[in-house]
Amino acid sequence: MLSYILRRLLMLIPVLFGVSIVIFIALRVIPGDVAATILGTDATPETLAQLRKNFGLDLPIYEQYLQWIGGVLTGDFGESMRTGKEVLPDILDRFAITFELTILAAIISWIIAIPMGILAGIKRNSKTDFSVRVISLLGVSVPNFALATVLILVLSLSFSYSPPVGYVGFWEDPIRNLQILFLPALVMGTSMAGAVMRMTRSSILEILRQDFIRTIRAKGAKEKIVIFDHALKNAMIPILTIIGLQVGVLLGGTVIIEQIFSLPGLGQLVLTGINQRDFTVVQGAVLFIAFVFVLINLLVDLLYSYLDPRITYK
Repeated sequence: MLSYILRRLLMLIPVLFGVSIVIFIALRVIPGDVAATILGTDATPETLAQLRKNFGLDLPIYEQYLQWIGGVLTGDFGESMRTGKEVLPDILDRFAITFELTILAAIISWIIAIPMGILAGIKRNSKTDFSVRVISLLGVSVPNFALATVLILVLSLSFSYSPPVGYVGFWEDPIRNLQILFLPALVMGTSMAGAVMRMTRSSILEILRQDFIRTIRAKGAKEKIVIFDHALKNAMIPILTIIGLQVGVLLGGTVIIEQIFSLPGLGQLVLTGINQRDFTVVQGAVLFIAFVFVLINLLVDLLYSYLDPRITYK
């Protein structure tokens, strides 16, 4: 197990190296001059040249990359071109908000999706199954930003409710924090629930057709024990796979939701960095998201062996 974990951690190196090259080059092929964008109407040839020199933008692109990636390897993600603040502490602060939002959304998704998926699998081709399939299809099809907009409109026009403004940390005021995050988490969780629901239904259906389930039933086991102690546990591997992928995607895909609900998370930091052409912020944030995404996939792989002891890693 330990050797497998070490090999997977070593695989982080080429993955993150590739991500760093792609994002570094992608930002620099965007039309426009960063120095001119920052200086605006105050730009002169002299100030532009000085600013480019300060940021290292006058160097060849490969030298710029080597300087940046060399700093990253030592834990220095650089300084923001706009504020002059260190990038890494800001990323970690914003990531805490995005991470909490993602976890709440995932919990809401599991509460909705797994019971409904199990119910649809047990009652195959019934009205219940049909209803669950329609709901899951809507969850997969409707974009979360559209759902968020409609939800805000309905709540504000029908119930005179408006989402809380501003952000309060969990340890500062837990109740207020959950009030602020509940609505965006509900939107993200509902969108995530569609795919998890479909996967749960198909996995349960597949396991219920297996011979060992027939044997357990033939021995007189109660249906509750058959479903929850045997079928669900064996069906959890594909469900866990899609949950892991979606949690990783949510960590990097909260940009629009954070913008709609004015949450100062990592997604909003990336969007602001792109709009302001703040290269160091965007590069550091994207690389950090890629790192977390790979770690989540590693955690999911390790959970496989817990769910199914026949799976071993060497």
